[in-house]
Amino acid sequence: MPKVILFDVDGTLVKAGGSGRRALNRALEKLYGKREICSQDFLAGSTDKDNFKRSFIEAAGKTPTAKDIKLIEKTYLELLPSEVDAAVREKRYLTIKGVENFLSRLSRRKDIFLGLGTGNIEEGARLKLAPSGLWDYFRFGGFGCDGYERVAVLETAVKRAGKICGGTIKPSQVYIVGDTEKDVYAGKQAGYHTAAVTAGYGSPGGVMRSAPELLSEDFSDVEMWLMWLGLNKNNGPVERGCFMFPNSAIEHVQHGRTGDDAPQTEKICPPRKR
Repeated sequence: MPKVILFDVDGTLVKAGGSGRRALNRALEKLYGKREICSQDFLAGSTDKDNFKRSFIEAAGKTPTAKDIKLIEKTYLELLPSEVDAAVREKRYLTIKGVENFLSRLSRRKDIFLGLGTGNIEEGARLKLAPSGLWDYFRFGGFGCDGYERVAVLETAVKRAGKICGGTIKPSQVYIVGDTEKDVYAGKQAGYHTAAVTAGYGSPGGVMRSAPELLSEDFSDVEMWLMWLGLNKNNGPVERGCFMFPNSAIEHVQHGRTGDDAPQTEKICPPRKR
């Protein structure tokens, strides 16, 4: 069976200049007359399905029906393309450093299945990735329309990978790459390997305390990422930034953290200036 690598979208592959948040806020204003309901903290790491539900409650003060959620989704998708275009035009759109080279290296291997494990609904993910050209690297995925919880999204993606390869994918064969603690916790809940980048939207301290197996600013050091995946057998010199490898003593220490050392860990991985 191949190794399955699932990538989050926002903050992990690209930063779409807040286009999703802007489109959702515009949709809510258009439908319910309420402005700026969703902040970045409100949305980060959650699924679109959950975001649509919570934003409706904020706007309307009641629990949404399935019809309400569908209306928000439809309006959001109508507005998202113009927001992505504006982000590109205004140079607010960027691709996370090193990710294209990393995906290119992985895509050449027959023992790797590349997929998405994102809170975005499928069409939203495609629209956000379109300017980067990264969409074509992925054969399948789990999306925000597959469940309210990220763990359900990831498990759905793995089931789809199993159907493609004609077998059952074991949890030990699955690797999750995200940028928030929610990505890490969801991966761990399903029994998968986890890694995170700090160039995205997650709190560096929060991501550190979630204890991913690998933590790095971005994908610049591709050899380090390949080592984490067990694809680089040449354990030569690697700059030892803020990361750890699975099944090692340092990982077990990290998993036992109480959070009392958070000030020290944030010095190792300081918050990025945006």
